[in-house]
Amino acid sequence: MADKERGTAIFISPARFKFLAGAFCLGFAALAANLCYIHMGKSEWCEKITERVRNRFDVIDARRGDITDSRGNLLATSRPIIELGVDPEMIRYNKGDLVKKLRELAEIVGVDEASLFEKCGVSNGGIPVARDGFKIVRWRKIADNLDSGTYARAMELKIKGIYGNRKYVRVYPSGALTAHTVGFVNKEFTAVCGIENQFDYYLRGQNGFRETERDGKKRELVQFRTRDVPPQDGMKVELSIDLVVQEMAHREMKRIVDEYNPKSACIIVSDPSTGYILALSSYPNFDPNNYNKYPQDSLRNRAICDVYEPGSTFKIVSISAALNEALVGPEDSFDCKTPTVSYRGRILRLPKDTHVYDSLTVREIAKKSSNRGVAHLAVLMGENTLYDYARKFGYGKKTDLGLTGERDGILAPTEKWDGLTITRLPMGHAIAATPLQVHCAMCVLANQGIYMKPQLVKRVSDESGKSVINFPPKAVRRVVSPKIAALMSEILSEVTETGGTATKAHIKGFKVAGKTGTSQKIVDGKYSSREHIASFSGFFPAQRPRLAITVVVDTPHSKGVGYGGTIAAPAFSNIAVQAADYLGIKNDEEFSKMIAWRDF
Repeated sequence: MADKERGTAIFISPARFKFLAGAFCLGFAALAANLCYIHMGKSEWCEKITERVRNRFDVIDARRGDITDSRGNLLATSRPIIELGVDPEMIRYNKGDLVKKLRELAEIVGVDEASLFEKCGVSNGGIPVARDGFKIVRWRKIADNLDSGTYARAMELKIKGIYGNRKYVRVYPSGALTAHTVGFVNKEFTAVCGIENQFDYYLRGQNGFRETERDGKKRELVQFRTRDVPPQDGMKVELSIDLVVQEMAHREMKRIVDEYNPKSACIIVSDPSTGYILALSSYPNFDPNNYNKYPQDSLRNRAICDVYEPGSTFKIVSISAALNEALVGPEDSFDCKTPTVSYRGRILRLPKDTHVYDSLTVREIAKKSSNRGVAHLAVLMGENTLYDYARKFGYGKKTDLGLTGERDGILAPTEKWDGLTITRLPMGHAIAATPLQVHCAMCVLANQGIYMKPQLVKRVSDESGKSVINFPPKAVRRVVSPKIAALMSEILSEVTETGGTATKAHIKGFKVAGKTGTSQKIVDGKYSSREHIASFSGFFPAQRPRLAITVVVDTPHSKGVGYGGTIAAPAFSNIAVQAADYLGIKNDEEFSKMIAWRDF
């Protein structure tokens, strides 16, 4: 029986054998054909895929440098965040309850579950979705701006293929307070305006990079790292802005807006002896942390982008020029009642004054802000002299503050003047200027007749705090003599005293020098009797200037005419009182006692 069983053989039919052999051959033939297709028809594609999977080139972002005020307070800084993403090719290798983990992940990072499953390339049952042809996606962003704590919780789920990339986001701790000065960086990390744009070269730093290889599990093979260039972080830019003084200007701007609802306004505070700007506030304003939520018009820095007829604030040019050329003395008088004047064989009509005056001295012309009085002074000087002094005081050309959008203003050359320009320019008509130009012109008189370059930046420093570039005070030119500057300070201090046009700019204990401006706006080609620009520019203490402040308010809504003496002058006084207390500026009586004690 056993022998029978040992001799028994098992056979399959010839047909089945041929079928299996044919199938086996066809399978190998198909495999061979596919290999030939891949190696011959898709070789370049395969090489690219292999290189992309095996080789890794990582850009290491440099940290953008900080922007601080003059006392080290942060105005702009870069905060590290994490961008969370998924490699759909790795998801398929997860073990355990993938659906549960993905749902927990969606809750942690705050994204929609359906969207998360779609980005991960899996169905809501946890089954990987088939790819379209040969298209391979190795990265899809899940969430942006994750903090370290949230990212750590996400990583605790241990989902293969879910990982994050660290990057930086720009934040502005001072918010809208210094928006127009600092500017902002958009979502593409492009510096748009302000100091961010002006000093972008120093702030942005230099990105690093790393070239390496990785294994099948996406682990870096350190031994194959070919190049590793560390990033160079950006430098720190220190501004001349004092955040406390900026806050004072900002609060006063809010009061003006709440009380008068103007179309726009700006306030500038600076140290006239150095040209450093301590505060620059502009309305309408915006928050650089959410810049895209504001209209484009709010991004304009009114101090350098808007031009207007400066009105009576320009009279300091006419009066200073006549005194500096020794054409008149402070007590010389002029007939301000006669409506006409003779100039080069022609009879010119003089502009009107707000009040009727008979005879006014040069000193009184400034105090009463007489349009006819300054016209008489201009006629004495002539066109060329008046034009030259206007240029010396900084009108008709940029201040070179450096911020984007600054305008030249308008000061036509004498050959383009009409018959009335010689009598209208001295009172601030037939000319257009930015608020900063008006401010710098006033600073000339506060700085012994020298025009200082206005500056917002004090220095650029590296990570260790060592200065790389310094921006010391820069004297540009002498405009008038120290004697005339001191005389003008004395004359302009009478403007803020009883009988002057700016009594509301007076500060108890201090002599204040300044000039009001109330200029009519041109509407539909002619001067409007309803829309005005109210301004005041001045400095204190008058005989030893420490601060210069300019306030410009466009179309304030008030009862009657919005005069500079009633709208802008009080803002000057409010800021000056606070700043004097903060900066320790002694009033005139205290200063006199201190000098007397030193002399003793």
